[in-house]
Amino acid sequence: MRTVEWRGPALALSRILAVAAVYYASARLGLLCQVVVEGSVVTPLWPPTGIALAALLWFGPRIWPGIAVGTYLTIENLSSFSAADVGIVAGNVLAPLCAYALLRLVGFRPELDRLRDGTALVFLGGLLPMLISAGTGCGTLLLTGNLPASNFWAVWSAWWTGDTMGVLLVTPLLLALRRPRLPRDPYRMLEAVALAVATAAGTILVTRSTLSLLFLVFPLLIWAAVRFQLAGSAPCALLVSVLAISAATNRVGPFAGHTLLEIMVNLQALNGAAALTGLLLAALVTEQNNVRMKIEEVCEDLAEVVAHLTPRKPAD
Repeated sequence: MRTVEWRGPALALSRILAVAAVYYASARLGLLCQVVVEGSVVTPLWPPTGIALAALLWFGPRIWPGIAVGTYLTIENLSSFSAADVGIVAGNVLAPLCAYALLRLVGFRPELDRLRDGTALVFLGGLLPMLISAGTGCGTLLLTGNLPASNFWAVWSAWWTGDTMGVLLVTPLLLALRRPRLPRDPYRMLEAVALAVATAAGTILVTRSTLSLLFLVFPLLIWAAVRFQLAGSAPCALLVSVLAISAATNRVGPFAGHTLLEIMVNLQALNGAAALTGLLLAALVTEQNNVRMKIEEVCEDLAEVVAHLTPRKPAD
């Protein structure tokens, strides 16, 4: 009896600790591509927000302490934690909780097999609730004197964009990886490998070239979404984003010779367009495939009914 009583709390605690550890580890990875905007450190892509929302969709709102602990460890890694940093922790917890509540309110399905699910994740999971984390974080820095009022909107926009990109690029990947389905057909497997190689090579080429060829990544994202749906588009979109961020922070290729503001605008326009293209097109194709399968099932059932109702000719 005691084993059964302790099993629930032990499982909940293990999930909270796992979320905190993964949140902190992803934050360390995100900080590898950090940039300084008006004296404040921000990242064009903040993976912890995507991890936090995916964890909430999997385990429910009870794992929020893991998000708080992960945020605390991240702040402690950057500088000594102070009482004012509680506001940043609160914002980083409330934003994904708000996203989770809004998605549940509209009947969001983590399978992302409907266009409405992809649209909900974009607006109700990313764009809208991440205003909370950006506003709370920048507001805390402003009130503590760590952020001049003249720089507020520049830092706020970079913070909000990074958090939003974390949801649009990381959450779909995690939702797709929860139920991975490797292609059984060897030709499909070969196509998947070719897609991965083409995406990596093509993105490296266009992000290191002095020519403005960033638009060439979109045929690859369309290929991934149409042929492999979310399982293909999510990793390809994230790969494009990471390689583009690397080129932007190093100021090479099409990002060379521009101001930091111009680089951030071009980079986030590319990341946002890539995320939306892959996510929404994959959801649309999946929805259409499901509709086609249901129609085929109905036709098969109808054919069986007709066969049973058709009178049989008497034998000679």
